[in-house]
Amino acid sequence: MSIAAANVSTTPSTHLRITARGRKVLAAVVAAPIVAALSVAALAAGGSAVATGSSVTTEFDYLTVQAGQSLWSIAETIAPESDPRDVIAEIRSLNQLPTSSVQPGQRIAVPADIAD
Repeated sequence: MSIAAANVSTTPSTHLRITARGRKVLAAVVAAPIVAALSVAALAAGGSAVATGSSVTTEFDYLTVQAGQSLWSIAETIAPESDPRDVIAEIRSLNQLPTSSVQPGQRIAVPADIAD
């Protein structure tokens, strides 16, 4: 073997350089399965949207607000032994009232179990 032949390498030496665009593509390829797995896990764990066979029914009566009445006075009248704040919160929730103010002539629903 000659000296010139010994210096010749049989494997080419190449340097791999990843460009900014290549790094973005590589990151997207690596992140896609992770995002997909997390999405599937979130959908599987989100049982709150699953309908069940049980249902809750609330019976209620209607009252018409008279002049000078407020939710506080109505709460004291229909449930004198209860805390008016709790009764008002239930009435507001049932009627989806944004505030505690009511107008004369307005019909509001009152839970029947409170009115008894």
